[in-house]
Amino acid sequence: MRRERVAGTGLAGSPAPRSALALASIVGVVSLASPCVRPDPGPAADCRAGAPSPAIMLPGAPSPASDPDVPSSPDTPCAAAPDGMACIPGGPFLRGSDTGPAHSRPASQVTVSTFYMDLNEVTVAEYRACMKAGKCPEAGPRYVDYDRPRQPITGVSWHDAVAYCKAHGKHLPTEAEWEKAARGTDGRLYSWGDEPITCQRAVYMDKSGRSCGVQKKRGGHPEKGRPLEVGSRPAGLFGLFDMIGNSWEWTADWYSESWAACGAACLGTDPRGPCDGQDPCPGHRKKVVRGGSWYWPAGYNTTVYRRPHIPANQPEFHHFGFRCAASPQEAAALATKAGTP
Repeated sequence: MRRERVAGTGLAGSPAPRSALALASIVGVVSLASPCVRPDPGPAADCRAGAPSPAIMLPGAPSPASDPDVPSSPDTPCAAAPDGMACIPGGPFLRGSDTGPAHSRPASQVTVSTFYMDLNEVTVAEYRACMKAGKCPEAGPRYVDYDRPRQPITGVSWHDAVAYCKAHGKHLPTEAEWEKAARGTDGRLYSWGDEPITCQRAVYMDKSGRSCGVQKKRGGHPEKGRPLEVGSRPAGLFGLFDMIGNSWEWTADWYSESWAACGAACLGTDPRGPCDGQDPCPGHRKKVVRGGSWYWPAGYNTTVYRRPHIPANQPEFHHFGFRCAASPQEAAALATKAGTP
């Protein structure tokens, strides 16, 4: 049985309680690999993840009807994913870790309904197009050389991320959705599996420095590096890129100091965290970012590490980005819109 481990923490591994899930029989998952692994591919790189994702079907499931009036459930089969997204099949998965950071404990079985996730982090070009259309607040990188069109957008608040996803007929993923998309059903520590993080697999701070040693080309403090263009590393589970490293990603939930502290609000089917994600939420003032980034070492770049920050991203500014998710109803609406002349 595979043992959980948290890179960079020095914590001893112990057998993960997965047998009750019968994980191998719940769902077959698809891992799509990209042949492109280079420090910072240009805009025309053939490894960019813009191709439509194949549908990922539950074993024996019938072809679904794209009916936006049918509510999603763990049993909702995947339909063809909207362009630039992948379907994450519904069902239980192992969330958290009994051996990881205190905020990720304990490991427990959580269920999410079928949903869809962006293949890539939202880019600078995509966010600026939303600003130009008058649908997104003005926001974005505040430092030199963080504004290349295909770099992930950084310097946005949680509110900015919510506005962008809403403007595109999607939603900001919950923590449970994010972790299911990053981790699948087998309790893996990284989106590619349990093999150690390397610069061939993710953009993080290794012994060569931040951004895997790729420094900023302009401006001061080049040693701080920068996020690299999306899709510069192979795709992980479900064909998603950069779920580990490159840029921290906002999620919808309010932060609790651990899964145990969150209690029932973070358990069951489709948990949305404290106050069911509603605002205001007494006793809670921070949201959660996930996935690590180019700026941080290995222990932060895992599927279980959780980082809190105030949703306004002020007064202490941070380089957070995001990606969007879609329910089957939202995905069906996107497909209808895409097919409208």
